[in-house]
Amino acid sequence: MPVSVYATATRAASAAATRIVNVLRDNPAVVVGLPTGHTPIPMYRALVRAYQAGRADFSRATTFNLDEFAGLGRDDAGSYRTFMESHLFDHVNLAPQRAHVIDGRASDWRQELERFERRIARAGGMDLIVLGIGQNGHLGFNEPADALPARSHRVALRQQSRRANATLFGGRWQDVPPYALSMGIGTILNARRTILLATGASKARIVARALTGPVTTKVPASLLQTHPNMMVVLDRDAASRL
Repeated sequence: MPVSVYATATRAASAAATRIVNVLRDNPAVVVGLPTGHTPIPMYRALVRAYQAGRADFSRATTFNLDEFAGLGRDDAGSYRTFMESHLFDHVNLAPQRAHVIDGRASDWRQELERFERRIARAGGMDLIVLGIGQNGHLGFNEPADALPARSHRVALRQQSRRANATLFGGRWQDVPPYALSMGIGTILNARRTILLATGASKARIVARALTGPVTTKVPASLLQTHPNMMVVLDRDAASRL
């Protein structure tokens, strides 16, 4: 798999954004899977700058976010829907009906996840998905386990994952919801192209395990080794153990 290493996290994020802009140029109706968390924020800033400079047009694009906290949705300060609106959706010309985030407030989460999967299928599947990696190797909120559901599902979050999201909840990890709704690992791997974006020294160990260690559901990101069209974008710190 191609691995590109950049001097700083900002440059790595800009490189990932450039790849998305190029895909948009080649296919304005592209279907893209998008991550949340700290790592992609500079990438979203770069995408907004590209749009403002006239280098990116999102008007025909469709997006699907990887996950959402169970019980949270639109207008909840800690939700990933709010995160995406703050960092990307409200600043580019992406049509609201084309920006899909799982509704964590849905009264029947099973039906909501089925609807989410049907929307992806109706869109023709994802042309490109951008992924971050958790310190325990999770993709989306597919936490390490003996087996991983292929389709979108409800998952109990490990304490490490809740701590990583504490900044969305005033720094209190105990306030992070204990469950999330996540795109399934099979849905992720069915994307035609993938970009793994990782930055920072705290990700170096898990990046090395995911890219060079055995393929195992105990390190969900290691399953990306099986993807036929994968690109890895790292900064020097995240690449330091490769």
